[in-house]
Amino acid sequence: MPVFQSQIVTGSESYAENRRSMLALVDRMRGLEERAASASAREAERFARRGQILPRERLARLLDPGAPFLTLASMAGYLRDTPDAEKTIPGGSHIAGIGFVAGTRCLILATDSGISAGAYGPGSAEKVLRCQEIALANRLPFIHLVESAGANLLRYRVEGFVTGGALFGNLARLSAAGIPVITVLHGSSTAGGAYMPGLSDYVVAVRGRAKAFLAGPPLLKAATGEIATDEELGGADMHATISGLAEYVAEDDTDGVRIGREIVARLGWNRHAPGAGATGGRPPKYDPDEIAGVVPVDYRRPYDVREVVARIVDGSDMLGFKERYGPHTVCIQAEVHGMPVGFIGNNGPIDPNGATKAAQFIQLLCQTDTPIVFLQNTTGYMVGRAYEEGGMIKHGSKMIQAVANASAPKLTFMIGASFGAGNYGMCGRAYDPRFLMTWPNAMTGVMGPEQAATTMSIVARGSAERRGVAVDEEALAAQERKIIDTFASQADAFYTSGLLLDDGMIDPRDTRNVLGFLLATIREAGARRVFPNSFGVARM
Repeated sequence: MPVFQSQIVTGSESYAENRRSMLALVDRMRGLEERAASASAREAERFARRGQILPRERLARLLDPGAPFLTLASMAGYLRDTPDAEKTIPGGSHIAGIGFVAGTRCLILATDSGISAGAYGPGSAEKVLRCQEIALANRLPFIHLVESAGANLLRYRVEGFVTGGALFGNLARLSAAGIPVITVLHGSSTAGGAYMPGLSDYVVAVRGRAKAFLAGPPLLKAATGEIATDEELGGADMHATISGLAEYVAEDDTDGVRIGREIVARLGWNRHAPGAGATGGRPPKYDPDEIAGVVPVDYRRPYDVREVVARIVDGSDMLGFKERYGPHTVCIQAEVHGMPVGFIGNNGPIDPNGATKAAQFIQLLCQTDTPIVFLQNTTGYMVGRAYEEGGMIKHGSKMIQAVANASAPKLTFMIGASFGAGNYGMCGRAYDPRFLMTWPNAMTGVMGPEQAATTMSIVARGSAERRGVAVDEEALAAQERKIIDTFASQADAFYTSGLLLDDGMIDPRDTRNVLGFLLATIREAGARRVFPNSFGVARM
């Protein structure tokens, strides 16, 4: 395949400006991640007094040393616990990701009990649900390190209670699909949370700390008048010797994690996916680190998306598909870490030719089950009389049909603008990409902020003219400012990531390695044989 010839001048002022702006956003992302870690670490002394280790240390000891770990949804709940950007703590009270345990690729979810005792807050349930979905779609053993005060009753919403039942239903679905569910119970798992270990295939309970009961001592006394201690109601020894809820009893957190690793090792999980995983591949000709200077933070400044692809794919070798037809929609075949992949990117709005080209390209990739990577940076489908007459709706619909029904694995990276139906045609969240990752400069919305404000001003002027009244220019200007602020704040990548509209925010410079990791995860899932059963493994 031809090697792409970059036109980027890394010594130019525009490159330097792009890099400064992008790295400032990366620093903001890292700062927020550190805020969550620091908030949890402040409880280290209390954990030590109880003979415990912090949740992040539990996770570190569970994972294989030196093996890659992809963090998921680290911005979950951003600005949902408080509107104060300086005080919000992202993460949804959980640490999540895909990593290796005893050589096995797993989905790991750890309750961050260093923050509000691990109580579920804004974004928590959505994060857990999404992790369960990822584990099911990619046939990953699901490991849950549990210590939670349960639902935050101060934030109680009946709809959250009702829909939260899916957390437990998904555990049953994972088990029934032949995917092991392993829980290490480090502390409390009360009321509905008791069904976390109850619906797990393997349960490790830490002696003296693990607690699982439908009603704790205060509720029990209030409901029935019965008086019992935590240990009598739901301690590790009781569940291991009387109720049968726990298969293994650990002496402490570290021992619990050790037993969890041994359970995974004895699954022999990798024997059912021969030859899966990454296969190597050549590094790109152009340094992936340069992506920070290639892409402008301002989506209104154009650049060639092929410059991004050239810094992701093996050897910067890429074959363009129908390059001279609908050229603003870029379709490329290449390899990443030795695995074939097709890219669809944007060098501008999507026109009828670009839409039909993309639809054809998607079908060709499905023909060979080649993963499709969407690099979203579009203001949407073209509008105007000529485009309407040219069948923009019809051809755009072809593209959306192809995306919605594609049989090949889909992965989406939000790398710039994602406005209007362009979000749909480029495989936004609603179109079920296997993974959707975002860069910190991404913007998502029905349209751009200025576009929305101008549209509403035109509507207001037209209304005033029909009624024969004068336009209040001052009020109209105030309305425009409010609309711009509202749209801009909600379009911001940090805000949308906080709403779990992606699977995680990443440093743009890590895109090649993240994509390679995800492609290997998908390839392994496709090669894996699982052994479903009717209802999940029942606890005896």
